[in-house]
Amino acid sequence: MTQADDRILETLADSDLILSPRVLSANIDYSRHYLSTRLGKLCDAGLVDRIDEGLYRITDRGHAYLEGKLEADEIEK
Repeated sequence: MTQADDRILETLADSDLILSPRVLSANIDYSRHYLSTRLGKLCDAGLVDRIDEGLYRITDRGHAYLEGKLEADEIEK
Protein backbone atom coordinates (compact mmCIF):
# COMPACT_ATOMS: atom_id res chain seq x y z
CA MET A 1 0.00 0.00 0.00
CA THR A 2 1.26 3.44 -0.92
CA GLN A 3 0.35 6.96 0.11
CA ALA A 4 -1.39 7.28 -3.26
CA ASP A 5 -3.47 4.17 -2.48
CA ASP A 6 -4.68 5.78 0.73
CA ARG A 7 -5.53 9.01 -1.11
CA ILE A 8 -7.41 7.10 -3.82
CA LEU A 9 -9.45 5.17 -1.27
CA GLU A 10 -10.14 8.27 0.81
CA THR A 11 -11.30 10.23 -2.23
CA LEU A 12 -13.56 7.42 -3.42
CA ALA A 13 -15.00 7.00 0.09
CA ASP A 14 -15.48 10.73 0.74
CA SER A 15 -17.17 11.36 -2.60
CA ASP A 16 -19.24 8.15 -2.59
CA LEU A 17 -19.04 8.37 -6.38
CA ILE A 18 -17.78 6.19 -9.21
CA LEU A 19 -14.65 7.98 -10.46
CA SER A 20 -12.11 7.71 -13.27
CA PRO A 21 -8.32 7.99 -13.00
CA ARG A 22 -8.60 11.34 -14.78
CA VAL A 23 -11.01 12.78 -12.19
CA LEU A 24 -8.92 11.35 -9.34
CA SER A 25 -5.79 12.86 -10.89
CA ALA A 26 -7.37 16.31 -10.96
CA ASN A 27 -8.16 16.02 -7.26
CA ILE A 28 -5.19 14.32 -5.62
CA ASP A 29 -2.10 15.45 -7.58
CA TYR A 30 -0.90 12.15 -9.04
CA SER A 31 -0.68 11.45 -12.77
CA ARG A 32 -3.56 9.68 -14.45
CA HIS A 33 -1.20 6.93 -15.65
CA TYR A 34 0.12 6.29 -12.13
CA LEU A 35 -3.40 6.24 -10.70
CA SER A 36 -4.51 3.77 -13.36
CA THR A 37 -1.69 1.46 -12.30
CA ARG A 38 -2.53 1.80 -8.61
CA LEU A 39 -6.25 1.28 -9.25
CA GLY A 40 -5.40 -2.02 -10.94
CA LYS A 41 -3.50 -3.08 -7.81
CA LEU A 42 -6.37 -1.96 -5.58
CA CYS A 43 -8.79 -3.98 -7.72
CA ASP A 44 -6.57 -7.05 -7.37
CA ALA A 45 -6.63 -6.54 -3.58
CA GLY A 46 -10.43 -6.22 -3.56
CA LEU A 47 -10.37 -2.65 -2.27
CA VAL A 48 -12.01 -1.11 -5.32
CA ASP A 49 -14.31 -2.45 -8.03
CA ARG A 50 -13.93 -1.68 -11.71
CA ILE A 51 -17.48 -0.75 -12.70
CA ASP A 52 -16.77 -0.16 -16.37
CA GLU A 53 -13.75 0.69 -18.45
CA GLY A 54 -11.93 3.39 -16.48
CA LEU A 55 -14.55 3.73 -13.75
CA TYR A 56 -13.99 2.66 -10.14
CA ARG A 57 -15.70 2.67 -6.75
CA ILE A 58 -14.58 1.66 -3.29
CA THR A 59 -15.66 -1.73 -1.90
CA ASP A 60 -16.69 -2.73 1.62
CA ARG A 61 -13.16 -4.16 1.97
CA GLY A 62 -11.77 -0.74 1.00
CA HIS A 63 -13.93 0.93 3.64
CA ALA A 64 -12.73 -1.64 6.21
CA TYR A 65 -9.12 -0.74 5.39
CA LEU A 66 -9.80 2.98 5.86
CA GLU A 67 -11.57 2.29 9.15
CA GLY A 68 -8.54 0.36 10.44
CA LYS A 69 -10.36 -2.98 10.44
CA LEU A 70 -7.99 -4.37 7.80
CA GLU A 71 -4.22 -3.96 8.00
CA ALA A 72 -1.95 -3.36 4.99
CA ASP A 73 -0.04 -6.59 5.64
CA GLU A 74 -3.33 -8.52 5.45
CA ILE A 75 -4.00 -7.03 2.01
CA GLU A 76 -0.56 -7.83 0.62
CA LYS A 77 -0.70 -11.53 1.51
